[in-house]
Amino acid sequence: MPIVLVEDLRKSFGSLEVLKGISLSVERGQVVALLGRSGSGKSTLLRCLNGLETISSGRIEIGGHVMSYAPAALRALRKDVGIVFQSFNLFPHLSAAENVMLAPRVVKKTPKREARELAMEMLGKVGLIDKADVYPDQLSGGQQQRVAIARSLAMQPRVMLFDEVTSALDPELTGEVLNVMERLAAEGMTMLLVTHEMEFARRVATTTVFMYKGLVHETGSSKELFGRPSTSEFRQFLGVTSD
Repeated sequence: MPIVLVEDLRKSFGSLEVLKGISLSVERGQVVALLGRSGSGKSTLLRCLNGLETISSGRIEIGGHVMSYAPAALRALRKDVGIVFQSFNLFPHLSAAENVMLAPRVVKKTPKREARELAMEMLGKVGLIDKADVYPDQLSGGQQQRVAIARSLAMQPRVMLFDEVTSALDPELTGEVLNVMERLAAEGMTMLLVTHEMEFARRVATTTVFMYKGLVHETGSSKELFGRPSTSEFRQFLGVTSD
C-alpha cells in the first residue's frame, strides 16, 4: 500500500482551477521531486497533502490518514505528515531547542525532560546541537531553516513535505540545508519536495514529477527523466535542446 495516494485531485480558487486532476502514488522511503514553472500547482499540491488547503474533489490518503477536515483528524494527520516552508516561522523568543520542543510538548504532551532529549537528538541530525540554546536572530538563514526541519522531525513524521525550503537562502547557505535533506533521504525518510535545485533533484530524488498547467505532465525515475525528458515542455524547462 503506498504511503501517499492521490486520486483525481482537483483544487479551485474561485473560478481558477489550479489542480486539474492530479493522481500519484508514493511508496515508503521514496523521495519525490515536484518540478514545474511558477503557477503549475506544485505548492498547492503540497498544501493539500497537509490539509492546509481544502480540496475541491478527489481523494488523498497519506501516512495512513484519509483526508478529512475535522479538527481532530487534521491534528492526527499533522502528527504524521510534517511540512517545512520557505519561511522559517521560528518563535523569536524561544531558543533553537525550545522551538523544537514546542510541538511535542503541546501536541503530544511529551514531558519536558524527554522533549529536551528529543530536541537535542533532532538538532544533532541537522548538525546544530551546539546551537541548542541560541535564539533565532543569532542564527544564519541556513541554520534557521535547519532548526525548522528539526522542529518537524521532532514530531517523528512518516512523511516530510518541503516547499522550496532553499529559495530564500543565499547560495552558500543552500548547500547546508540540502545536505540535511540528503541525509534524511539516505535514512529512508519518505519525502516530497518542491524545489528549483535541479542537480539535487536529479541526484537525490528517486522519482521526479513534472507539473504543467495543473497536471502531472511527465513522471518517472529521476535518472531517466533528466537523462531523456520525453516532452517538449520538460525539455524546455530543463533548458535541453532536442537533437
